[in-house]
Amino acid sequence: MAAVLTKAVAFVAMIIMGYLLKRAGFFQAKDFYLVSRIVIKITLPAAIVSNFSKITMDYSLLAMCAVGLLCNFVTIVAGYLMNASGSREAKAFAMLNMSGYNVGNFTMPFVQSFLSPVGFAATSLFDAGNSVMCTGMTYTLASMVIGGEEKPSLKKMARKLFSSVPFDTYVIMTVLSILNWKLPAILISFADTAGGANAFLALLMLGIGFEFRMEKEKMNRILKILGTRYGIALIMAVGFYFLAPFELEVRRTLAIVSLGPVASVAPAFTGALNGDIEMASAINSLSIVISIAAITAALIFLL
Repeated sequence: MAAVLTKAVAFVAMIIMGYLLKRAGFFQAKDFYLVSRIVIKITLPAAIVSNFSKITMDYSLLAMCAVGLLCNFVTIVAGYLMNASGSREAKAFAMLNMSGYNVGNFTMPFVQSFLSPVGFAATSLFDAGNSVMCTGMTYTLASMVIGGEEKPSLKKMARKLFSSVPFDTYVIMTVLSILNWKLPAILISFADTAGGANAFLALLMLGIGFEFRMEKEKMNRILKILGTRYGIALIMAVGFYFLAPFELEVRRTLAIVSLGPVASVAPAFTGALNGDIEMASAINSLSIVISIAAITAALIFLL
């Protein structure tokens, strides 16, 4: 478990560094928006290109895409319903910050270290479905909730989805993977280099946006969101491992992935909707700490 703990400490250290640099004056709170734009428009798309370029499409595991979508929808609906009597802003905030899975930046290293290539493939395909949601669809649904009188339509949803650079990148790379077409080596090399910075910048972004001093009301909301999120995650993990109709390695993978932290881009999308980015970053940061403990415990149990 030394490798797990080492990776976990590195993740937490990056978040703490961003927070301490902000406290020291190196970063200002407004720098969050600059870093988030770099993450959403440059390093995250590059990471998607890099990861998909390494995947050989296994059609027998395509069901994992649907599972990734379903897990997101469950947590989005839960976020909306838990604020059924609240404001539109509260509903949208919970939908964004209780859903999505930080697979590429967080869970994938655990899977690579402890599971087989079958587990890695299953995780990649789960993340394909997950990416549809956390790089565009969830933001679209949340923005429609905030819009109030604005009636949802396929045209509006498509316009918002395809205005997301990560989502566009995901669609292009999925099509290329299905057709088994490879990008030029120079583009893949560029994506590997730029995408390699995504984990660091995403975690640094969380640290810049993080604020320890939270009012009691905000702390109660944070605990409510995280308590509901991880209650659902635990039920999913147990259900996947004991009840899902897949081979053992895939069931192990789904149990681990379902315990992952909230999508790293959630605070950035929260900022795009003029939401509370400090609270969003706190939720995201705390979810990483909780997931470190949860996934470590799951690995001890499952392996």
